[in-house]
Amino acid sequence: MKPHHRFALALTGALLISSVPAVAASLAERYDALRAEQPKLALRDAAARLNVSEAELLATTGLGKTVTRLQEGDNVPREIMRRALDLGTVMALTRNENGVIERTGVATRLKPQEEIAGLDADKEKEREARLRNIAGGYLGGEIDLRFTFKNWKYAFAVVQPGKDGAVTRSLQFFDQSGNAAHKLYVKSEAGVAVFDKIVADFRNPVQSADLKVAAAPLKPASKPDSAIDVKEYQLAWNELNDVHQFNRLVTEFGMSREQALRLGPVDKVQPITPQAVRQLLEESAKQKLDIMAFLGNDATIQIYSGKIVKVQEAGGFFNVLDPEFNLHLRDSAFHSGYVIKRAGVTSVEFFDKNGDLVVSFFGVRERNKPQPQSWVDMTAALPKADATRQANR
Repeated sequence: MKPHHRFALALTGALLISSVPAVAASLAERYDALRAEQPKLALRDAAARLNVSEAELLATTGLGKTVTRLQEGDNVPREIMRRALDLGTVMALTRNENGVIERTGVATRLKPQEEIAGLDADKEKEREARLRNIAGGYLGGEIDLRFTFKNWKYAFAVVQPGKDGAVTRSLQFFDQSGNAAHKLYVKSEAGVAVFDKIVADFRNPVQSADLKVAAAPLKPASKPDSAIDVKEYQLAWNELNDVHQFNRLVTEFGMSREQALRLGPVDKVQPITPQAVRQLLEESAKQKLDIMAFLGNDATIQIYSGKIVKVQEAGGFFNVLDPEFNLHLRDSAFHSGYVIKRAGVTSVEFFDKNGDLVVSFFGVRERNKPQPQSWVDMTAALPKADATRQANR
């Protein structure tokens, strides 16, 4: 080989090698510049500004410093969450595009037989799915979660300085597109050793920021209203004897959730203004009502049950800011809301402009008893949607 050819190959190799850290450094530098301008910007929002996923930004800027990449695999997320039951007091955080729910407490551990108890043996597919999505606890109690583990992909342990020099430790999970699925923050000294053991046992041998995130799956197109047998659908709605049957009904008729509400019986669904969520939370706090709030994404649903106290607008969100429960709703992005009556149960749901469910609320009731009349009356008084919106039903 001629000398100048060898030199050209060597130069090309050097350029290729040097280009790898340059790309990573470029993203890190862009993030540092953005953080200098907006120090309070959340990592998820910063990632959106930088046109990358939150998981990619976390890995690129933190691996080898504050972030450890954990293992992947079909059973790994479930096993990490099962082990996380030993952390004691935690703060569980789940979010979607326009809402965040945070709950501090201790997760309830199931007794072994409870993983089978309550499952309908005649519905084997549902039974198997529920078993796959049980991590040995989290069903009810202070940390109340519902998992869809097939949508969990990447996991990281994050250890970084927090406020007042305190160290925060968290387990952070993301879906195949790099969007946050769920996060758990250690809130007790006793949990530190458990956290460290989880990190040691599940540490990925390859600490790479290359995540190969997938494009977000396309949202299935809804059937046109004209293709729905509305009369038959409404008859089926009126025959519901359990609120949990509704999801199956929506699937059976091939509708989106918001479409299903929009086409529901007029005496069972009342459209309300998107900003009615403020009145709902303010009145719940004022009347000291026990409420349930459901908020989540395709990977995790988190549920809060209890009273709320401090409600206020701050940081572009309408918030519940209680010591052990926070709810942050970007209600400016809400597009529609509904008060819904199904099988004798009244609930309220709010959707964004993409037709995605942001948050839903129920009045807490005792088993086999009706919801408190105060909850029913409060929801009936929420501001109705304008005549044009109702006419479009």
